Amino acid sequence: MDIREKIKDLPQLPGVYLFKDKKGKILYIGKAGSLKKRVSTHFQKNSSLLNRGFSLEEIADIDFVICDSEAKALILENALIKERKPKYNILLRDDKSFPWVEISKEPFPKVSMTRKKREGFIYFGPYPQAKLLKKALEIIRKIFPFRTCSKLPKKECLYYHLELCPGPCIGRISKRDYLKNIKMLSLILEGRRKRLIELLSKDMEKAVSSLEFEKASLIRDKLFALSSLYGTTKEFQQLISLKEVLGLKKLPRRIEALDISNIQKEAATGSVVVFENGLPLKSEYRRYKIKRKADSDLERMAEVLERRIRSILQRKKIPDLVIVDGGITQANLCSDKFKKAKLFNIPVIGISKKHEEVWFPYQRKPLRLERTSLALTLIQRLRDEAHRFAHHYCSYLRKKALSESRANK
Repeated sequence: MDIREKIKDLPQLPGVYLFKDKKGKILYIGKAGSLKKRVSTHFQKNSSLLNRGFSLEEIADIDFVICDSEAKALILENALIKERKPKYNILLRDDKSFPWVEISKEPFPKVSMTRKKREGFIYFGPYPQAKLLKKALEIIRKIFPFRTCSKLPKKECLYYHLELCPGPCIGRISKRDYLKNIKMLSLILEGRRKRLIELLSKDMEKAVSSLEFEKASLIRDKLFALSSLYGTTKEFQQLISLKEVLGLKKLPRRIEALDISNIQKEAATGSVVVFENGLPLKSEYRRYKIKRKADSDLERMAEVLERRIRSILQRKKIPDLVIVDGGITQANLCSDKFKKAKLFNIPVIGISKKHEEVWFPYQRKPLRLERTSLALTLIQRLRDEAHRFAHHYCSYLRKKALSESRANK
């Protein structure tokens, strides 16, 4: 599709857009109140990007993430720029016209916005739009409350009753817990969302293991709120649900699903699809033409597993969960192959098509999830994607074999 045609299909909604080159490398990341309008401006003569030496001919693709508001888009943009470090995202200079987030170095730090930096404070920024930054801080404050008063009062204020301040003035929060809120806020402003989610996930796991279920529930709510903040609400909730129902030790950020397609024995194939943070990572998809003589799909699966394990060991990209199409037999096979390769900490499940049951290796009874379960929805999505990918390759090999056979006649 022509890049200008793709712009026409962009939604007129807030979000973050990513310009990519032919190799899929990100060139530039921006935010917008309207994705369609903002991206269109880059293709006009007086575009600010063109003034930075950017060539529109480099753009081969445009990705985007829809956000609830432009303020949330600002937070996501900040995180993505710091994670991906795109070529044309030039950092803002220390200009007095741009506001900063200022955090005091007190036992219970104050958080505010300022245009002048002073000694003895911690700063994040600068940010180009003060109004947008103010809205972004309001959103973050609902997740991680903080104080904005110049001095701690003797009595709680309105912000405490609105749950925007945890009430350090009246001893409603310990210094340790308050500083943890400030640390989480700092991680958001630093764009370190993966580290932020990792820390919260660990806190939730500790709370569960200590039987502090109310605390675990509060942390889970924060994780859900963060997923909304970063524009991936549904996918992130599915990951949390999957972690809980499967009893995983950590959030399954990288999930691999394996399937075998066998339309004809001569064209039998296997596939591995990869989801990262609940979304397809198609650059990591792999397909395998079965090389060995095999009498069953189980033997074909064994070959694909062995080849996949070699790839995992070489690339050192360890999945947090592996899903195989099938029941207890397939789950056992997969688990055995990983153990033989000394990959002991990779959780494995099988998903049977007949009753949509989830099977754990060497467990007699399957896990039956509600049809509306977020976890089951994600498992099915991975299974179906692996099947589609394997079937497509199998059909291609079959057509190729038929074409070659006709040509030789």
